Amino acid sequence: MSAKWSISNLPALAAICLLLLWCSPLSAQERDTVIIVKYDTVYLQRKPDTVVTGRTRHSRYDRRVHRYRKRWEALIPTHTKIQFAGNMGLLSLGTGWDYGKRNQWETDIFLGVLPKYQSDCTKLTFTLKQNYIPWSLQIKESRFSAEPLTCGMYFNTVFGDEFWVNEPDRYPKGYYGFSSKVRIHAFLGQRITYDIDPRRRFTAKAITLFYEISTCDLYIVSAFTNKYLKPKDYLSLSFGVKLQLL
Repeated sequence: MSAKWSISNLPALAAICLLLLWCSPLSAQERDTVIIVKYDTVYLQRKPDTVVTGRTRHSRYDRRVHRYRKRWEALIPTHTKIQFAGNMGLLSLGTGWDYGKRNQWETDIFLGVLPKYQSDCTKLTFTLKQNYIPWSLQIKESRFSAEPLTCGMYFNTVFGDEFWVNEPDRYPKGYYGFSSKVRIHAFLGQRITYDIDPRRRFTAKAITLFYEISTCDLYIVSAFTNKYLKPKDYLSLSFGVKLQLL
């Protein structure tokens, strides 16, 4: 005897169909739709971009170019100076380089002007100068700093045919015993520096005022061999301004 469905069983059949639909898995299209809506509207988070970096290997040519440029950059002067007197001309203009861990060393070159005074014409001088600054002291919290001691030496020469390195033949050998063209000087001095506000810098980053007391090899020999000479006869006082460019 086979079972037969009647209209009275329709509610039960509808309930069974709904239950099967509820329990059945979603189709692929429905799953995709749900996932897209889920991540686009609620759960999707923006992750930062990841940059993968590696060690760049430079060729021998690149390293050689880098060394080449670095050496030429070291020749760029870091400061300029103007100096008055000092047995290197009435007024001398020069440039130079700072170096060392604390920039305690300076090398300068100067061209100076020596008025003719009682000679026939005005002359030019050339000076190679080496400076050493052992200390630089900040003055409280100001932009001023003091350098209580500077010292060094410099070589000076005068351009002109009347000056010589070796004695001319017209003099007996050993008559003078020194060169009239090249002088070796030693000096001591002090400085004060003002660090210019970065907002007001135009050409220089700092300006320094200094003075030096110097003497030369010929003056030292004269002081020891001529007791009547006084310090003013073998010591020279000079003043100068330094503009720090770099």
